[in-house]
Amino acid sequence: MLLRGDTSAVKNAGEFVNIQLDGFYLRRPISVCDVEGDVLTLIYKVVGKGTAAMSAMPEGTQLRLLTGLGNGYDLTPAGDEPLLVGGGVGVPPMYLLAKRLLAQGRTVHVVLGFNTADEVFYEDEFRALGCDVTVATVDGSRGVKGFVTDALPSHYTYFYTCGPMPMFRALYKATVTSGQFSFEERMGCGFGACMGCSCKTITGYKRICKDGPVLRKEEILWAD
Repeated sequence: MLLRGDTSAVKNAGEFVNIQLDGFYLRRPISVCDVEGDVLTLIYKVVGKGTAAMSAMPEGTQLRLLTGLGNGYDLTPAGDEPLLVGGGVGVPPMYLLAKRLLAQGRTVHVVLGFNTADEVFYEDEFRALGCDVTVATVDGSRGVKGFVTDALPSHYTYFYTCGPMPMFRALYKATVTSGQFSFEERMGCGFGACMGCSCKTITGYKRICKDGPVLRKEEILWAD
């Protein structure tokens, strides 16, 4: 989905927007894939009535968005060769992050994880940026057979990731450096008022929509 409007509030890779849809009480939070001038690129998966309604909207539809939400990724500790790991619908925010890191002169390794070859997307777009790209599929129909943890490069200085919780748990154990995780969570308001997306960290409860969605590896507590 390409949206044209005021994008000035989108500052960091990893931020998201919250879209108001006619006929739905709660807005739909969607990660920002890219921003160029006054155009936002959003990529989403149809998983319910809200995203199904979005997929059926005709060109020219006007939408009301809250933009520039969340803290986004901190690029400061990336080092010379950061690793970006995206799983499924966690791939889109990795794209803007890759662009920002490459603009700083870093060598960017990207690992994209999917179930099957039919689900693979944006592989070519990452390669066009100049990233070192590896694809992993669970069934082995494209790239490395297995999970993203089976496709990690031998060397990287820091990592960033977005994707499903099982992938996060595996990466937490498999990675040898510090890193940042962008969590997906059901949200109410999207800007920290309702406390509906709070999670416990080593420093107390944090709101995924406001204090996150990006959390540092060292502050995450995994529920049993």
